[in-house]
Amino acid sequence: MEHVGIVVDDLAGAIAFFTELGLELEDAVPVEGRWVDRIIALDGVRLDIAMMRTPDGNSRLELTTFHAPSGAATEQFAAANVPGIRHVSFAVDDIEDAIARLGPHGGEPVGEVVQYEQSYKLCYLRGPAGIIVELAQKLT
Repeated sequence: MEHVGIVVDDLAGAIAFFTELGLELEDAVPVEGRWVDRIIALDGVRLDIAMMRTPDGNSRLELTTFHAPSGAATEQFAAANVPGIRHVSFAVDDIEDAIARLGPHGGEPVGEVVQYEQSYKLCYLRGPAGIIVELAQKLT
């Protein structure tokens, strides 16, 4: 996989959220022109993209804010069982610490921290643009 793209309203806030989670900003650039219009089948596209890399260097998130054309969210805070891409999961060393650090950046718990057998502590948080961010702390 090359990357996962997430459209957000607040690019700086999303960068801060994922930086706190341990991702590193690779690059942030404005994008516009006929080539991007053709790729996404919209006219007059103007956007900013920030590429965030995971600490291991193996995965990336593309955070995008559209300046034009504007788009309307149909179901920004969809439940975990609604069809479509529903969450992005990240491994953390200390789940409680991660929750505390993400709170000031808008990370709001969806449910509870739970332990799955003797292998993981897991939880869901609402992150930028209402996406669900799963935190997974390996126990063994």
